[in-house]
Amino acid sequence: GNCIAVASDQIGSKSLQRQFSMEMPEDTRSIVDTINGLLEEMESDGSIEQHAGQEIAKLSEELLQHPSVLNLIINPVELETMIERILCAGDLATRQTIANAIERGLKLGLDSLRGSRMIYPEAVRCLLSYIKFFSFRRDENIVFDVRGEAIFLFCDTILGIPFEAYRALHDFATNLYSRKLFVKMLVRPLLLALNACTKVTTDENEVHHFEPSRQAVPVIVAVLSWFYAMAEEANLAEPADFYSDGVSKMDVESLFEDLYNMKKASPHERSKNFFLCAHPFLLSPGCKRNILQMESQVEMFKCMMRDVNYDASMSQIKVQPFYELDIEREHLVEQTLKKIKQADPKDIRKRLRVSFKGEAGLDAGGVTKEFFQLLSEELFDVHSGLWTDKYGDDVNWFNTDNTWDDKGYELIGVLFGLALYNSVLLDVHFPLAVYRKILGLPLGLEDIIDDQLRRGLKQLLDYPGDDVEDIFCLTFEMTWMSIGEERKLELKPDGANIPVTNNSREEYVLRYVRWVLVDSVQSQWDSFQTGLMRVMEDSSLDLFLPEELELLVVGTPELDFVALEANTKYEGGYDKDSDVVKNFWTFIKDAPPETQVRLLKFAAASTKAPIGGLGKMDFVIQRAGPDSLNLPTSHTCFNTLLLPDYGSDFDKLKNLLGRAILECEGFGLE
Repeated sequence: GNCIAVASDQIGSKSLQRQFSMEMPEDTRSIVDTINGLLEEMESDGSIEQHAGQEIAKLSEELLQHPSVLNLIINPVELETMIERILCAGDLATRQTIANAIERGLKLGLDSLRGSRMIYPEAVRCLLSYIKFFSFRRDENIVFDVRGEAIFLFCDTILGIPFEAYRALHDFATNLYSRKLFVKMLVRPLLLALNACTKVTTDENEVHHFEPSRQAVPVIVAVLSWFYAMAEEANLAEPADFYSDGVSKMDVESLFEDLYNMKKASPHERSKNFFLCAHPFLLSPGCKRNILQMESQVEMFKCMMRDVNYDASMSQIKVQPFYELDIEREHLVEQTLKKIKQADPKDIRKRLRVSFKGEAGLDAGGVTKEFFQLLSEELFDVHSGLWTDKYGDDVNWFNTDNTWDDKGYELIGVLFGLALYNSVLLDVHFPLAVYRKILGLPLGLEDIIDDQLRRGLKQLLDYPGDDVEDIFCLTFEMTWMSIGEERKLELKPDGANIPVTNNSREEYVLRYVRWVLVDSVQSQWDSFQTGLMRVMEDSSLDLFLPEELELLVVGTPELDFVALEANTKYEGGYDKDSDVVKNFWTFIKDAPPETQVRLLKFAAASTKAPIGGLGKMDFVIQRAGPDSLNLPTSHTCFNTLLLPDYGSDFDKLKNLLGRAILECEGFGLE
């Protein structure tokens, strides 16, 4: 099956006994069988709960005291099933008794391991088995390892094993644990322990109190880092499986201070000190967004303060906190690009404030959101000449034929950076390869945008025969059509005369992919990146994975209005039971997707949901007077819908709200 066999004869048992410096039970299998039997009796006869619970506690402690038992007889599935049953066994008092025994058993077993030489693969497998027992942390009513001594002891033990033992644990984890079990048994229990250790409580005097187990945080994170690398290598988990609720819920000021101290530390100081932000895989995308927003706000303040001057004649201190853009709607792109081009680099790193000429709206965020929405529709149109149209209208990839407009790409990079810097979503359709390039990550065959080309290159690599040259008839020269003309490029010197063979096909694919994703768009990319770095230089984008950065830039297209309803606040006399409010939610949840998108744009100046979905977006429905024929309006700066009280007249709401979201554009005095 899935078990790795170890010596079970007398000689093998004595060998293990010496390693663990402890006496092995005479009948190792009987402990587990007895525990399972007691659990079955408890589930069928509640009258024996107390006695059975005490026996389970005693046997569980004995089991954990003897690591050799776990090594010899328990496979992951068996262990998972048994512990899940123990976690639900009996009433609270019974579970607490068992938890106390398990905590003692963990400490005793780990102490015995620390005194042994764990140099044999069979001797360390129990370390993986121990992890699941920390799942007792998930029941907040159970007191378990409050001081973090057991989890510290475990992590310190696993971090101290020799390299050969690490390799053995790696093999056990990747070969014996399915994706589901890897997450449930090796990742989640450690995250539960980390969440408990990072918990902060605040008393009535606003004083923060940290958990006594906080000392264990660095070693828990170190072990989780090892499992994260393993999961990446063997595809055993998704990035989201490693997000820590405890870390992500820490106040953003503390996390930003951690990031700031990490960035200013020297390499030597980083190696000697622990920084949570050095392990961004623990942070949820929303948490990373909050850190990046605070980083931008601090930088905006610094840029503002650099511009402070004293006017002696007026005895006034003068300061300009904003980078202001006053634009005509009719000339949106031309005027924006001109002003960006002329801007002082330090000014564009102030907070952006946009106004449309002839409109009296004050920008508290809503005008800026509409500005970028309108700008996206024009600048990222694939028919603008900046982007290739070979992948359709839904992909923005650099036009290799556009060699005349480097400044255009640079200015788009600046605008892209400004949207990131000011926390505004963009309607851009970059493939994931662009976000990988922004983060400086390597690109590969999976990043090729053209499905047919990607499949063809993969077919070449996977071809099992030894006659690649005869079957594929390829040379190190590529051919493509551009503006009605056939073009050719040699991927290496004299490539047209060098055939692709079994031995050289990997080199061919590597050179082909590099040309498509890097070399062919190098000029355009360099200009775009220069513009982006004018705004985002020294920012902490490297906290993000490519998929997370994409969410930060464009949001998520999935619009969950049920989640939005649950998060909505009501003002002006409305509540969730007001007739017009109930009609509003009925209308919008039954509306077609295009109407839902228009409503979101009307009320929040965005067509996408932010990171975390609509349930993470602040939204307010405010009463805008009594029943009337007035159309609903909005404060997009504050995601507020101003809704007249149409009462229970559903058709009236449907008609007037529908007109409002279809016809209204621009900012007035509200």
